[in-house]
Amino acid sequence: MGIGVAIGVIAFRKITEAQSALGPEGLNRAVGRLADGFYDFADAVRDGMSERETELRSALGVDATGSGRDAARR
Repeated sequence: MGIGVAIGVIAFRKITEAQSALGPEGLNRAVGRLADGFYDFADAVRDGMSERETELRSALGVDATGSGRDAARR
């Protein structure tokens, strides 16, 4: 939750700075760049989570296509 609040504060400050420096038309571009940055960050987090999940599955010997419970039943 703290990370979300921090991101919100940073976003608000960036938008406010962009608005005062760039005017209305430049603000749209700044917000677009900020949104792209958030999407890039989210993609990097998802990639890292997927990589870590693969590492954990490999270390635990769990089949990547099934869940741990399904593999234990077999």
